[in-house]
Amino acid sequence: MTLALVRRQIETETSSTDKVIDKWRVFRDVSDARTLLGLQDRALTVLNALLTFHPTTELSEEKNLVVFPSNAQLSARANGIAGTTLRKNLAALVEAGIVIRKDSPNGKRYARKGAGGSIEDAYGFSLGPLLARSDEFALMAQEVAAEHRRFRMVKDRLSIARRDVRKLISAGIEEGIPGDWEQAEAYYIEIAARIPRRPTLADLTALIDDMSLLQEEVVRMLENHVKSTKSDGNDIAYGRHIQNSNTESCNELEPSFEMKQGEKPEVITKPATQTQAFPLSMVLRGCPEIAAFGPGGGVGNWRDLMSAAVTVRSMLGVSPSAYEEACEVMGQAAAAIAIACIYERAGHINSAGGYLRDLTAKARRGEFSLGPMLMAAIRANASYAKAVG
Repeated sequence: MTLALVRRQIETETSSTDKVIDKWRVFRDVSDARTLLGLQDRALTVLNALLTFHPTTELSEEKNLVVFPSNAQLSARANGIAGTTLRKNLAALVEAGIVIRKDSPNGKRYARKGAGGSIEDAYGFSLGPLLARSDEFALMAQEVAAEHRRFRMVKDRLSIARRDVRKLISAGIEEGIPGDWEQAEAYYIEIAARIPRRPTLADLTALIDDMSLLQEEVVRMLENHVKSTKSDGNDIAYGRHIQNSNTESCNELEPSFEMKQGEKPEVITKPATQTQAFPLSMVLRGCPEIAAFGPGGGVGNWRDLMSAAVTVRSMLGVSPSAYEEACEVMGQAAAAIAIACIYERAGHINSAGGYLRDLTAKARRGEFSLGPMLMAAIRANASYAKAVG
């Protein structure tokens, strides 16, 4: 017994109401408001069993509101619940103010009938709080329903924002739009990783705020690209335009390879049709193996990467003509990245030359972009590092 229980019992007993309620309607309200009342599903099962011992569907002050089943009878109607669990959940119902104990002198539950057979007095559990607090339970149920609606709305907004940001970042990477897409990708992954398995409304609200800020930044980078394209008077369609984010010119990106004695140079007859907006660090993060074949055993700039690609091309068995065609269609930098990605997956590719020719054919038709290929390599290396780490 606590002071709160005593106060609630006094309020129930002194409240006078002439209303009549459906016991199953108020039961549904209590079920809907169970999180606010601190009740578990087992407690609701026990409450349902208690209500079945009330002879009528309606609860009113004119009728006896005390039910007096034994624990054995309650357990049978509560799907065979164990005695310890039954007592625990009965205490939870009393603590939540759903029912009130009305104890007999000997602690037993029973009813004393009068001369006409009507119940004069009964000892057990009073359902009076269900009648007295029925309006309160209805309001609590409505509050929980409104909270669930808000939760679903915020969850849907977060799902839509995640989808839109994912598509915008992929478009920026695939189209070679200038911008710090590597950082945007990392921030997106970090936000998605913070989504709990069972999020609360507060969790989702904080996450959608972060995702919205990222979406605004991604949209800003894309809008800046569109504005710069218009200001340059470029009539190339947005979906095909790829702008170089490197400070070096296209001519500077073309390597001057040091040829070994007796080796014929691989002549690139056409200038690169694409320039890359991928940071070199991003390429090396996805394709670290190619770095060992750069001049001096490392890759410090785009020229080093393209030089390493020529060496790796030969190791993979890719013919000079296949690589030359890739350079013509994709551009030298893009072809070097493709070779680096192929080398990372060399153990899973039967014919590196055939694979490169297939990529070149798709690029010629406008069906291939390096973005997904590079991001797949980055994810694969991250997963491997996590596994061995």
